[in-house]
Amino acid sequence: MTFNLPKNVKLILDRLENAGFEAYCVGGCVRDTLMGLSPEDWDITTSALPEETRAIFSDFKTIDTGLKHGTLTVVIDKMPFEITTFRIDGDYDDNRHPKSINFTDKIANDLSRRDFTVNALAFNPATGIVDLFGGTTDIYNGIIKAVGDAHKRFNEDGLRIMRALRFASVLGFEIEKETSFAIHTNKELLKNISAERIAVELTKLLCGKNAFRILMDYADVFAVIIPEIKPAISFKQYGKKHAYDVWEHICHTVDTIPQDRILRLTMFLHDLGKVPTHKLNDKGDSTFKNHAAVGGEMAKEILTRLKFDKKTINRVSFLVGYHDFEPPETKTELKKHLKTKTPEDIRTLLVIKKSDRGALSESYRDISKETEQCLQWLREIEENNECCKISQLSVTGDDLLKKGYSGSDIGKALNDLLNAVIEGKVENTKTSLLTYQL
Repeated sequence: MTFNLPKNVKLILDRLENAGFEAYCVGGCVRDTLMGLSPEDWDITTSALPEETRAIFSDFKTIDTGLKHGTLTVVIDKMPFEITTFRIDGDYDDNRHPKSINFTDKIANDLSRRDFTVNALAFNPATGIVDLFGGTTDIYNGIIKAVGDAHKRFNEDGLRIMRALRFASVLGFEIEKETSFAIHTNKELLKNISAERIAVELTKLLCGKNAFRILMDYADVFAVIIPEIKPAISFKQYGKKHAYDVWEHICHTVDTIPQDRILRLTMFLHDLGKVPTHKLNDKGDSTFKNHAAVGGEMAKEILTRLKFDKKTINRVSFLVGYHDFEPPETKTELKKHLKTKTPEDIRTLLVIKKSDRGALSESYRDISKETEQCLQWLREIEENNECCKISQLSVTGDDLLKKGYSGSDIGKALNDLLNAVIEGKVENTKTSLLTYQL
């Protein structure tokens, strides 16, 4: 494997080594390069102490990113590079942060404290790859394996549980048996991790290519961070249209929808409202009346608890709340949807519906004909600027005020006029609207 180091990474390594110190690229950038991927960041580890690193790069801007942890950021050509001193972590007292940091001059000590073998890799052009724990073999075999004792690694930092699941999902790897056992055993440690960090890892995980397998195999772990998931696991759905239990259905929809964070979060949460709304009809089939609206409120509560940003919370809870949207059977019906939704909403809900229906029994899955007809009507409406909203009416509230309407009657009249236009009962012209008998 040839490492084509960016010129500024090579500059950093050369400067540190010319000053008499060891220096390596380390972690994810080495892993990604071995996998033929382009690293997003290049982290450097060195035997130089932070103050020595600062002196070596005194002609560049430096940022004291985390000096007590040995990290100094050097900015070269407006790009930040984190340079961290080899270190040994002390004992952990909160399942997240070491109580102390000790610097060391041995790369082996630094690599031994890292989370997974695929991340415990270092490289420089002179030495080549430093691999003390079989990380290159695990990359080749597609394995996520803890460095050393998995239980110890997770008890040191509970977030590593989510990182293991995220790496397995994103990279398409399997989790090694002992590491997997330790994840299930220590899952309660996730209760000690900040909501913000959980949210970041969860989002990346959901967008991974192996998300389905991870969601299925580690449902008990996800139920720790989102307790609303637990009742959905193995919750049977009765009736000929259902192919899976609620949780497996959810997992299939996550797998089949595009790898977009909003869409994946939507499908991850979309059917949690089924359990509290479940009833059996007189045929013994499952019904879930109003489960979408209930699920929308649940999604808002969950995402708020995990401290997602407001834009994400509002968008996902909206989509979950309307995910039961069916392609309209007529153009008029579509226009009525557009009274309260945007064309983009409709397109997104159709994508969601395709994924949702795709996880039902085979005879209920294909809605391609209905979807294409809806999209065709939508294109016509947009191209012709056909009236679907009050703001598109040729009359305004002021016009109705002059005609004698007042208060809430104005809004009601505008809505009635819009319905009349949509239904083809009156033309959208000022004269026609003002003379239309409501």
